[in-house]
Amino acid sequence: MLSNGTRSEEQVMRKILILTNHSFMLYRFRRELIAELLKENEVVLSMPCDEYVGDFKAMGCKIIDTYVNRRGINPITDIRLLRTYFKIIRGENPDLVITYSIKPNVYGGYICSKLGISYCVNVQGLGTAFQKKGLEKVVTIMYKIALEKAKIVFFENDGNAELFRQRNITTVKHQMVLHGAGINLDYYPYQPYAEDGCVRFLFVGRIMREKGINELFYAAKKIKAEYGDKVVFDLVGFFEDEYKETVEQLEREGIIIFHGFQQEVRTFYAKANCVVLPSYHEGMSNVLLEAASTGRVLITSDISGCREAVEPDVSGYLCPVANSESIYCSMRRILTLTAEERKIMGIAGRKRMESLFDKRKVVMATLAGILED
Repeated sequence: MLSNGTRSEEQVMRKILILTNHSFMLYRFRRELIAELLKENEVVLSMPCDEYVGDFKAMGCKIIDTYVNRRGINPITDIRLLRTYFKIIRGENPDLVITYSIKPNVYGGYICSKLGISYCVNVQGLGTAFQKKGLEKVVTIMYKIALEKAKIVFFENDGNAELFRQRNITTVKHQMVLHGAGINLDYYPYQPYAEDGCVRFLFVGRIMREKGINELFYAAKKIKAEYGDKVVFDLVGFFEDEYKETVEQLEREGIIIFHGFQQEVRTFYAKANCVVLPSYHEGMSNVLLEAASTGRVLITSDISGCREAVEPDVSGYLCPVANSESIYCSMRRILTLTAEERKIMGIAGRKRMESLFDKRKVVMATLAGILED
């Protein structure tokens, strides 16, 4: 029986199979949900294995190491993944399958529909698949087939849910919009501002075009030219190959400080005054939720998956997508604020997280969706 807080003696433990393409992301954002599921159910995880396998095993999960090529569509590797999922699902014979990310959603969902196994799908964002003409038609057809018999499809923002309705992939009856994965308010507590006369802007994420990195670099160069050592730009993440030379050049010029990929980002949030994410598309930006929970002002794109984290002009600023000048102007607004004004905006962001994005509320809402007949 899936946990709902009570359990009778005659209820039998059920097996839940989770398919995902990334163990790090699953552990970082879904471990609280998995912990709840484990209270009254057996949980099996199919995913590429890395350093988090030990953590999941310690929680009580069974692990099936499953290779998933996360980038692009390759007929050979994708057919191999389809066959692998068929073997896993038929072999485990779960009572329920939960999928995360596009390939587990599509291939895992399709197999569950054919085998008559109940399944729930999580659409965490649309990614580039819906941005590329031609590919978006293929992905739409694949999703239509795969989600036809899904028990419920979870979305992280209203915009993605609406697009799936417009494309006749799912109906509102089978949709549920969550506040992303939620934010663990205890793990990301409010941190007092370290105002020392220098304003620190922080970017956390993959350094790539779709994250708005070109717009960020444009704004950073202009701001640095005006304010010099009074402003710092910290970048945390790894870069796409095409940005290697640019990042190294900006470091040499003293425009940015590049910290590379970091598993622990809380110390960077604590040192920052403002977190900037000019992304082109998001499911629900966990970076923005984490930063706001820490009490940091936000600058981000006025798009689904980003705007939800911000109360405009109260806890941060929203900018038109792919608009370099707007990012620059928003940064200048941050710099014109007093330390106390930035602090007040940060506190407003924290209160928004407490009100709407509390991880415990999101986990309970997810369980309710899974349990719903």
